[in-house]
Amino acid sequence: MKPAPFDYRAPDTIDEVVELLAAHGGDAKIMAAGQSLTPMLNFRVVRPSLIIDVSRLIEFDYVRPRSDGGLTIGALTRHRVLETSPLVASRFPVIPETMVHVAHLAIRNRGTIGGSLSHADPAAELPMISRLLDAQIVARSVRGERSIDSKDFFLGPLTNALEEDEMVIRVEAPGLPAGMGWCFQEFARRAGDFALAAVGVLLEVRDSTIHQARVAMMGVGDTPLRRTQAEEILLGKSLSEPVIAEAVRAACATLEPSLDLHASPEFRRHLAGVLMERVLRKAWQRAIGDKT
Repeated sequence: MKPAPFDYRAPDTIDEVVELLAAHGGDAKIMAAGQSLTPMLNFRVVRPSLIIDVSRLIEFDYVRPRSDGGLTIGALTRHRVLETSPLVASRFPVIPETMVHVAHLAIRNRGTIGGSLSHADPAAELPMISRLLDAQIVARSVRGERSIDSKDFFLGPLTNALEEDEMVIRVEAPGLPAGMGWCFQEFARRAGDFALAAVGVLLEVRDSTIHQARVAMMGVGDTPLRRTQAEEILLGKSLSEPVIAEAVRAACATLEPSLDLHASPEFRRHLAGVLMERVLRKAWQRAIGDKT
């Protein structure tokens, strides 16, 4: 299929972009690399009257260190940069471990951080990572900038909290404690497919006790999820088989995965539990310095 007719603009500045958004409201769509938007246009899932190509805004292609040990990431930064950047790996090693699972290399070379977050696919890795890292997603409009907690940004499948005249311009990821253990794993039928389920974990361990725990999941709900019940169970404990079992039960008990052609809700829930067991053990090993 071919897309419905539309006008096309390629502004040189962010001011031009937000002015166009303000003038056209919900009848305009931002295009960065077009990895998600182009198929939706071709299948006529969306029919905007105006496409605003932001690929000329090269000032939003960057990764910068924050003073707290975190990172500021521009919206036009490519997936491949997060996968290969030594700065990203040194501050958030869970990010490159995750990014290798995103689609295929050709797509990672083109796809942008702002585009993936705005697309809000519940089976996409970057939205889940933003939840795991407690990131802030910063948007711009003619009214100025607005910072949105990642927990409030994803409202449903392909639905985000942006106003019609806003564009994501950067992501702020606060720093993590030194030596924090991490792990991400997903299950897909083929390399590059969307995951049937995925789990990411961060563990801060001191004196053989978990002082901070973060557990995020994707592919098992309408949005990327944080499993706060499981996090609370892990706090103040040393990782053991009974603790793992209790945390997994708490994380999976209330999951409501959708039914589709790829997997039943029961299978997705089972996968999430198996993956969570694995990532908890690996994150613990990394936190305590176990090289096995």
